[in-house]
Amino acid sequence: MNLVQEQLNEVRQKIVQACERAGRNPSEVKLIAVSKTKPVSMIEEAIACGQTVFGENKVQELCDKIPQLPANLEWHLIGHLQRNKVKYIVDKVALIHSVDTVRLAKQISQEAIKAGVTVQILLEVNVAREESKFGFMEEEVEEAVREIAAFPNIQIVGLMTIAPFVADPEENRIYFKKLHQLCVDINKKNIDNIRMSELSMGMTGDYEVAIEEGATMVRVGTGIFGTR
Repeated sequence: MNLVQEQLNEVRQKIVQACERAGRNPSEVKLIAVSKTKPVSMIEEAIACGQTVFGENKVQELCDKIPQLPANLEWHLIGHLQRNKVKYIVDKVALIHSVDTVRLAKQISQEAIKAGVTVQILLEVNVAREESKFGFMEEEVEEAVREIAAFPNIQIVGLMTIAPFVADPEENRIYFKKLHQLCVDINKKNIDNIRMSELSMGMTGDYEVAIEEGATMVRVGTGIFGTR
């Protein structure tokens, strides 16, 4: 077994353990293997170990890799998305995690209509209010949800956050809790065309804490593929 497969198995075990601690079913958590900057050969090693869900940060890299790999893979765009790049990926990804403005959502809607697809998205929330990060502030989310809900060929299915980079993952628990609560609050409002069922939060350093606080998707790159 190679290093990628060993590390992938270890991450899977930790997901199961985190679910046990939280009294959750591990089937509720989707592991997104973040393959940005990694060669196709390393992705193939993960595929050989049964991994089928991958996340990329950049549109160009995503479009380059997809044709080189099996057609049954599920691709997620997790990085910041520029409006002029939307047209290249609307029909290629299962989910866009990083919708951080209403204008971007509108562009996705327009390109989805042209491509004849419906695109599932998450709204990125800057829960920790970091100046260096993209995303809606907590208090802006409900209004954005209501506006985007009216756009055709686009569906909000949940929220995403990139927590601060910390040495102790416990420090991020507060942010994961807040995102989970925000999701619950919006769900209670019963807004049409909104299904707040996904919470994309937690990365290599803190995904176990994120799972304990309700993450349904964790984005793990370094923990599987090693450092760049």
